[in-house]
Amino acid sequence: MERTGIATMKGIPITLIGPEIKVSNKAPDFNCLDMSLNPVSLADTKRKIRLIASVPSLDTSVCNKMTIRFNDEAERMNDEHVAWITVSMDLPFAQKRFMDDEDIRDMRLYSDHINASFGQNYGVLIKENRLLSRAVFVIDQNDTVRYVEYVKENGQLPNFEAALRVVWDLAAEMSKAAA
Repeated sequence: MERTGIATMKGIPITLIGPEIKVSNKAPDFNCLDMSLNPVSLADTKRKIRLIASVPSLDTSVCNKMTIRFNDEAERMNDEHVAWITVSMDLPFAQKRFMDDEDIRDMRLYSDHINASFGQNYGVLIKENRLLSRAVFVIDQNDTVRYVEYVKENGQLPNFEAALRVVWDLAAEMSKAAA
């Protein structure tokens, strides 16, 4: 499935491959690699709230800022019930270098470079250059999508506050239910 008119890169329209994920959808599964080349999927964070950010490449300033900001929020929140994930087409070795260089400790970095499973299943695979378009998804502990933002211009940052508000609210609900 190809979708146009959703996003641009440097002002040029791009084609996204995959379905448009919407709030209340069941979160699609995916198969990526972690930085140790181990396969990872949505099930690896089962029963957690997930904030998943997709970015074109960690070697760009906007992707760098976005990942660092979410890592800082994860560190500040310090909640074991929340998994913070960034997915890109970067090789796991480049992700590891980025993580070490930027002192990223609270984000999981997943590489979608082998089969673009995340990109296709979440509708963020860019047809023209096989990168991932910038987006943010929040998925609750029951695998229901609770927040989606497909960022219109890939050179722009997402609405951090809106995504984080959903994460904080879900975490508060989870804590309340556990009490």
